[in-house]
Amino acid sequence: MTAESNAPSESFFATLKKELVNRTTFRTHAEARIAIRHWIESWYNRLRLSSVIGYQTPIGWENHYRHNTQTLAA
Repeated sequence: MTAESNAPSESFFATLKKELVNRTTFRTHAEARIAIRHWIESWYNRLRLSSVIGYQTPIGWENHYRHNTQTLAA
């Protein structure tokens, strides 16, 4: 694995730490897991715009990709 191939993962975890983990005190691991899952599903995937994918949300990009892939296959 190269540094370039790992860049999206590194960027994601840096954002997670900056926007949630470093701002929150969790009492248990379970509480942290729930908060992280909620942050990913409700904020990161659905609302947060990403410059890497043309200032779309990850869900929006995935929907666009699937639509285009299905159109090409038809």
